[in-house]
Amino acid sequence: MGLHLVPIVLPVCLVLSGFAIAIESPHYAVVHSESDFEIRLYSEAFWASALVQRSSFQNSTKQGFHRLYQYIHGANLNSTRFPVTAPVLTSINPTTANGSICYVKIYLTAKSPPQPNSELNLEIEKWTSHCIAVRKFSGFAKDDNINKEVEALMNSLNLHFTGNTSIPEDKLSYTIAQYNSSRHQAGRLNEVWMNVPGFNAEGCSNYRRNY
Repeated sequence: MGLHLVPIVLPVCLVLSGFAIAIESPHYAVVHSESDFEIRLYSEAFWASALVQRSSFQNSTKQGFHRLYQYIHGANLNSTRFPVTAPVLTSINPTTANGSICYVKIYLTAKSPPQPNSELNLEIEKWTSHCIAVRKFSGFAKDDNINKEVEALMNSLNLHFTGNTSIPEDKLSYTIAQYNSSRHQAGRLNEVWMNVPGFNAEGCSNYRRNY
């Protein structure tokens, strides 16, 4: 039976005049679930991506999101404004030649998003369908706690998939997904993401990211 991918709409991130606004997230289906992590099959999607010189995790995320915020509020060739989405991603791969950089990304609901204004130095990425291992954690994602969460996900994957060298794809690459604005104090949701193209499920593929 084929997997049914559905849009995920979460009441996170934005509150105006006392009314919470539901925010759309990229479409996925859960293809494997354990008590401390799950594997999701994400469908094709467009993301706006900001390359940032890496300082701290928190500062890099802020710098990248500032440029992405301008893009979705009209700083593009069509002056198009996009709805706010979640999560905001910060992707890190310390093994690359440019290990001092990271990518901050935001999901785009448009089927054919316009190019960003050149001064923003952004790229539009099209993700193909692929599988991601996900571990959830609460509170604020900070430099002093993300490494612990990344290590916990890696340990879980090693425990459950011993001997499968394709899970995860790269043991040092990871993404932190944040679903809430900095003003949101209680009930915060964050996730660690790792690509797992070797997972044996319909739709998982040898997807490669651009870093």
